[in-house]
Amino acid sequence: MNRRSDIALMVLRVLVLSLLLTLLGRLFVLQVAAGEQYSAAATENRTREVFTNPVRGLILDQQGRPLVSNRTSMVVSLDRSVLERLPDSGSLVIDRVSSLLGVSPQHVQERIKLCGTDGAKPPPVCWNGSPYQPIPIAQDVAVNVALVIMENQNDYPGVTAELSAIRQYPAPFGVNAAHTLGYLGPVNTEDLQGQQEKGVEPGVAKLRQTDLIGRAGLEAVYDADLRGAPGVKTLAVDRAGLVTGVVSTTDPKPGNYLVTHIDARLQSAVEQELLAAVARSRAAGQVADSAAAVVMDAKTGAVYAIASYPSYDPSVWIGGISERQFRWLVNEKNGVPLISRVIQGMFPPASTFKVITAAAAAGAGFSLESIYQCPSTFRVGDRDFGNFGLASYGAITMQKAMEVSCDTVFYEIAYKLWLRDGGQEPEGPVSDDIENMSRAFGLGKRTGIDLFEEVAGRVGGREFRQKNWEQNKDIWCKRARDGYPEIADTDLAKAELLQAYAVENCDHGFLLRGGDAVNLSIGQGDTVATPLQMAVAYAALANGGRVVKPHMGKAIVSSTGEVVRKIEPEPVAKLPVPRKTIKYLQDSLPGVITRGTATGAFAGFPNDLVPVAGKTGTGEVVGKGDTAWFVGYSPVADPRYVVAVAISQGGTGGAYAAPAVRGILEAIYGVQGGVVDPTVSAFIGGAPANALPQIRKDGQVVPPTSDATYQPPKPRLPLSADSGLPLIALPQLVSSPRTNQEQKKPVASETAAD
Repeated sequence: MNRRSDIALMVLRVLVLSLLLTLLGRLFVLQVAAGEQYSAAATENRTREVFTNPVRGLILDQQGRPLVSNRTSMVVSLDRSVLERLPDSGSLVIDRVSSLLGVSPQHVQERIKLCGTDGAKPPPVCWNGSPYQPIPIAQDVAVNVALVIMENQNDYPGVTAELSAIRQYPAPFGVNAAHTLGYLGPVNTEDLQGQQEKGVEPGVAKLRQTDLIGRAGLEAVYDADLRGAPGVKTLAVDRAGLVTGVVSTTDPKPGNYLVTHIDARLQSAVEQELLAAVARSRAAGQVADSAAAVVMDAKTGAVYAIASYPSYDPSVWIGGISERQFRWLVNEKNGVPLISRVIQGMFPPASTFKVITAAAAAGAGFSLESIYQCPSTFRVGDRDFGNFGLASYGAITMQKAMEVSCDTVFYEIAYKLWLRDGGQEPEGPVSDDIENMSRAFGLGKRTGIDLFEEVAGRVGGREFRQKNWEQNKDIWCKRARDGYPEIADTDLAKAELLQAYAVENCDHGFLLRGGDAVNLSIGQGDTVATPLQMAVAYAALANGGRVVKPHMGKAIVSSTGEVVRKIEPEPVAKLPVPRKTIKYLQDSLPGVITRGTATGAFAGFPNDLVPVAGKTGTGEVVGKGDTAWFVGYSPVADPRYVVAVAISQGGTGGAYAAPAVRGILEAIYGVQGGVVDPTVSAFIGGAPANALPQIRKDGQVVPPTSDATYQPPKPRLPLSADSGLPLIALPQLVSSPRTNQEQKKPVASETAAD
């Protein structure tokens, strides 16, 4: 019995000792190992932080003209912590301020209700921030209303009226640039989760639920630089959550300024020329539903102007866009104004692509010095592929083929290269010379410009055909089996034709046929590119073979004028093209202006003083009008400016795109009446600014003195204030495949009519 008692006592002692050791261990963790953490948590329980938003940095053009700035707005806010102390929880104050502001008490109640609580509407209606933060309920309040609040604080406890900074768009010289500048939007859950996972970069303010951040354009790309850091006021609170005092205060740090390469005067001229080009095209009976233009430095990739049509008023985003407004921006009936056609518009590059085909041909052993035949048509299988208007030029040089845009010369070269690779069913490795050369020029991939949402475009060829077949074969094979009963009821012939296409695509959609190869040689078929991609391609040709990375940003400067960092140009790649070939192509393009497809557009232009080189293009689109193109550069001897213009359903490139490029070059050089006058150039002094704009210590930007007397050039066919180019539908563009499956009659392409 005694032995059992001893064992029980021993077990009890062990248990007591174990519990004691566990208690001591836990006390060590709480007081020593994690002491600082719990001390901080305890402090947080006694304090609350109130944030003051910083002033967001400006976006400037290269001369310091504000493209995006801030304006002061009188904002009325309510402090929940004060209202909750009142006997009626602030109901009387809410009624008074609602009556003063001309809104319903329910509206105010909804604005100050904390998100996530019962009855709260989703953001941005509810308040997604700290309950100790004054909650904005109205902006742009009249001064007399604000004075009533400030002078009668006894009647309006917890109500403040203060000036706050709100984004605005000064639009120097009427500049729009909505797609480039971008807009702000509220922080969402994904932003906060991403910040938690990735952490916060050094020197970048941590995101808060109530922040507005860049959602598109330059506002988004350079958000971390523009945002600044909020001011923080730490409040002491008691156990009931009531504020008992101020612990500390930190002033907000304003955001940095973004200086861009954009020149507002040139940007305005480019936008006006683009509108005029659309108007000219429509006056001639074309649809001209969208258009784009870009001006870029051939050597550095600096983008001086970028315009897209249709556009919209960027101020629509200020204060939060309504659902109705957003639907308008993405509606195809309005032309989808939210899309930037410069970096998101995918068009068949057409004959502007021929410089790539010529470079590929030279690399594959074709002599550029040889004589080539330019018949009216070129037969592939059982189908004829023809020149524009079935024009024939006989025996010509490659340079002449460029000037008159002879398609059949390039058809024959592409067909021979296709046969050399083994034709439709090659055995072993293939060269795919044209496809690979187009990728070397930058097609089929993003240029890397500092704008989000850029598309990669598409290069037609074996690789695309294979991937496209793998993605769509199940659909094609299903249609091959089941047909198109929904169409057969009204159009049996069309349904049978579509089913025949489906059968062939199901079985052989991965094959690159001869018709596909010749289409690729003139930038048709499956190939589509953005205007910016074609500008990059021609910049590489103009500068001697360097593929540059386009960029909008020039420098980040503090609000006191100190340079934070300069945004240097980045080389991307070197063209796999010998210097001799590049020189031949450079020598071929000026003739397009003086005796080729752009002769009419540049008649009277002082080409002897500021010579231009370039190429027209007219891209065919299934079921739509032709896409008008012109891509060129100037001056020829030492290229500086690359200009690309594309007009969807705009007609021929020589008639409608080339005149717009001429007008842009006239603005750049200051051409008036055939005379070059740098003093009236869009660029101050006749050239882009090298130095950064002057910013004073108080944040004020010193404006250019010459702007006061500058007279913007008027584009040919100027638009009256009430002409109002209507926004029309923009269906998805699909490049014309011109395959053997289509009609067997000759198909018009482009030559002199370009």
